[in-house]
Amino acid sequence: MKASFSAGLLALLALAAPALAQPATVAVAFDRQGVRPVLAEGLADRANGRAVTAADPVRIASISKLVTALGVMRLVDRGQLDLDRDVSDYLGYRLRHPAFPDRKITLRLLLSHQSGLIDAGELYLIPLGTPLRQRLEDPRVWDQDHAPGSGWFHYTNLNFPVVASVIERVTGQRFDVALHGLVLQPLGLDACFNWGAGCSARAYQRAVVLYRSTGEVARDDLKGSPPACPVYVEAGNPCRFHPYTLGENGALWSPQGGLRISMNDLARIGQVLARGGKGFLSPRAFAELTRPQWRFDGSNGLGEDGTASGFFCAYGLAVHTIGSKGKGCKDDLFGDGRIRIGHSGDAYGLRSGLWVDMKAGRGLAFFTSAVPWDAPTGRSAFTAAEESVVDRSHR
Repeated sequence: MKASFSAGLLALLALAAPALAQPATVAVAFDRQGVRPVLAEGLADRANGRAVTAADPVRIASISKLVTALGVMRLVDRGQLDLDRDVSDYLGYRLRHPAFPDRKITLRLLLSHQSGLIDAGELYLIPLGTPLRQRLEDPRVWDQDHAPGSGWFHYTNLNFPVVASVIERVTGQRFDVALHGLVLQPLGLDACFNWGAGCSARAYQRAVVLYRSTGEVARDDLKGSPPACPVYVEAGNPCRFHPYTLGENGALWSPQGGLRISMNDLARIGQVLARGGKGFLSPRAFAELTRPQWRFDGSNGLGEDGTASGFFCAYGLAVHTIGSKGKGCKDDLFGDGRIRIGHSGDAYGLRSGLWVDMKAGRGLAFFTSAVPWDAPTGRSAFTAAEESVVDRSHR
């Protein structure tokens, strides 16, 4: 009887183990000269007990926006893109806010979340076979009260599929291929958007499985192989890329959140910022990328959750400035009053950050997983989970 009871108890504990497992958390510190892993705990894959390391790629969420913007600025430096040109000229069709048809929409407005577009739930997720243009004709994706370029900020994922479509049109390459050539390959990174161009076989084998706080798999349970279909396809439809017209649907490779990258490699992107873009961007392009294009005045913007929480207080071209001490701001993640630039990420239970203290020339790249969607904030508008990683990693 005792043996039977013990066996049953062990079986129950085994079933409960994935939900009780320690969240995967990694942090890598860096300066202009080098990178240094400072924290790695938990499991990258609970099914096989694989411990997470700083070399394991993870879906890094909205930090992807910053990497997309680096690609844009490389094209600006080459003279292939103009931040203030009407994006209609690149897209091949007229893009206008239906309530403000006389206002042009530019890359500057898209990258700084001042275009007038809104997500309207998850309408930024556009499946294979649906043109971006069709989604942009939906009145629900437009803020009816604020014109493009009016100084109103509304954090919006849908801006970035438009940017990605522009990149495809001017480069003649699929977005994932273009960003591999523009950013990832020149920096020697084993990284890719939506498991597309650029990731090695090792990256598939070392992928971090994302779990929700309740224990179920949220993303990237690859079991060592590429996904059967790397892009969003509606149930019952085939994963067929041909025919596909470049620029038709920039959402496919998730320019707003789909980058898979290790913290070691993300830290190397941080080094590009810490060095002022030297050798990668012109001084002028770097200055445009990082300077705030918008500042919160207490009433001129909303975050992704539709509230003015004090999280976004200064924002450049997909570059978030924190520690700004502005009116209504609660953005001092590090709690030391120093200004930093970079970006945060939040999706599928993951919270991430890439933050650079430009004056000191150093920063931190990190993620932690299985964070509840309603996780409490700490001393700032960031979650207590993110603050804990920073406090344990930042020296």
